[in-house]
Amino acid sequence: MIQTASKTYEIENMEMRQMYANTILELAQKNPNIIALEADLMSAISTSKIAKQIPNQLINCGIMEANMMGVAAGLSLTGKIPYVHTFGQFATRRAFDQLFVSGAYAKTNIKILGSDAGVTAEHNGGTHMTFEDLGLVRLIPNTIVYEVSDSSMLGYLLRKIEKEHGIHYIRTIRKNAVKIYNDGETFETGKGKVLREGGDVTIIASGIMVVESLKAADQLKKQGIEATVIDMFSIKPIDRELIVKYAEKTKAVVTAENHNVIGGLGSAVAEVLSEHCPTKMKRIGVREKFGQVGKVDYLKGVYQLTEKDIAESALSLI
Repeated sequence: MIQTASKTYEIENMEMRQMYANTILELAQKNPNIIALEADLMSAISTSKIAKQIPNQLINCGIMEANMMGVAAGLSLTGKIPYVHTFGQFATRRAFDQLFVSGAYAKTNIKILGSDAGVTAEHNGGTHMTFEDLGLVRLIPNTIVYEVSDSSMLGYLLRKIEKEHGIHYIRTIRKNAVKIYNDGETFETGKGKVLREGGDVTIIASGIMVVESLKAADQLKKQGIEATVIDMFSIKPIDRELIVKYAEKTKAVVTAENHNVIGGLGSAVAEVLSEHCPTKMKRIGVREKFGQVGKVDYLKGVYQLTEKDIAESALSLI
């Protein structure tokens, strides 16, 4: 349980990976064109639990992520709708050329789930800890890029993108998130969600950093500072109007992401502000470091991804 000044947030009972498996099963049973692809991580993302129910719509490609992306592109060209899962670094860093050429350049239709985002990879360590995936996919023309905050958002977006052609990348953690949204909440591409209103500083966050930002806003309130907190789950396209609106209102912006400060949310927000509303800004994120083994709370401290870091950055701008 996480208590903030305005609301109590509970840890979800359903893991994000179970939401993925449940939603894929639901979609596949309704639409025979949906094919789920895995790279030997079926147990890690819980699709092993649904394999017997959709045996002809679930393919384990083995530890060959680049090949899996090529298979997805081929399936798309035959009219199928591939949902591809692997850890974020393998979906992007390892398979980047296939994603770029066979996927986006060829105008194919691939839905990608990159899991174990950033520090949530924990004991998988540095090689499996992706701090660059959002930046890589943002670079590819015409891609849609999300970072989800809870299971309600994940389920909604997985269903939403079924009907939308193109390359969609959803970044997520695998295990339990904090419940932020009620079931039935809707999430529009290119729009952020304002979770808290304040006139002194704007905190724009994504993924696990949304809750850290809400806690930081509580810290700031104790010092008489009111912070707006925005969940910017749509990284590309990003909500330019919302960013500019609150930058003009508060004159100070902090971004918070479980990702490198280069290429991800912080870069996307800075690009908007530099062109449309130059504003004092600080970016919370990973700086010139690789991943390492550790628990999430420890790693948040190592990479300065805590509520304290966010609050201190906000104070420095006021």
